[in-house]
Amino acid sequence: MSNDNERALEEGIVTDLKDRMTYGSYLELDKLLDAQHPVSQPEHHDEMLFIIQHQTTELWLKLVLHELGTARDRLAEDDLRSALKHIARIKHIQDVLTRQWSVLATLTPTEYAEFRGDLGSSSGFQSVLYRCVEFALGNKNERMLSVFRDHPENLALLTREWERPTLYDEFLRLAARRGLPIPAEVLERDVRQPYRENEELVQAIREIYENPHEHWDLYEACEELVDVEDNFQFWRFRHLRTVTRTIGMKKGTGGSTGVDFLRRALDLTFFPELYSVRTEIGKE
Repeated sequence: MSNDNERALEEGIVTDLKDRMTYGSYLELDKLLDAQHPVSQPEHHDEMLFIIQHQTTELWLKLVLHELGTARDRLAEDDLRSALKHIARIKHIQDVLTRQWSVLATLTPTEYAEFRGDLGSSSGFQSVLYRCVEFALGNKNERMLSVFRDHPENLALLTREWERPTLYDEFLRLAARRGLPIPAEVLERDVRQPYRENEELVQAIREIYENPHEHWDLYEACEELVDVEDNFQFWRFRHLRTVTRTIGMKKGTGGSTGVDFLRRALDLTFFPELYSVRTEIGKE
């Protein structure tokens, strides 16, 4: 038994990495790890935390959007089971995104104030991936396109999501193909518009909830979608609270009212009928 606290390399481990794909080259770590460039002068220690927190958030949002795209494709193909697998993954990513706020919350108001002024007008409000995820889930807002008019690539990305059916659109279309009485105005709606609640649809959703054994996978899907919305709202709330404890009631760097603007996002919803149906279940 060795007492030198050292683990020997196994003979089969590759150490000659010349002309081979490596961990670093596959992940392009040279590029990724060289993407943190604090702008404060002199450089403030905590700006690195601020940058990495937001960069990792963007990476997770990219994956959420990737999964949302495939989930919608599978729903359009009537492959609900596969769609639910992608939605399950999204839920785990959302959990990571929400817990990540606790790291940024270690940044005290005094520490942030020492470099906040160096951020100029940059703001999370300008995250195109966040807006794409919102659009994919149903909170579409054509006016948001103007934020990206000076960045053609981002504008094209967000425009594609603006013009594409949402996750809920695809789910309701699948439900209609299964024979559920989904209102025609829901199925034929302009998908570029924000989703708005339809009272007739509540009754169709009620059919799923009150007869779960007949519509088990649809019933499961409804609850998975509720999980996604709840998780998104938890993320919004943690964002709100982290901003509140860090800058109080100051205006946002991007020009918004800050906390008040974030609070109003909590009134937005993706799948309203999935919540309204709970009031109807069990009524005569």
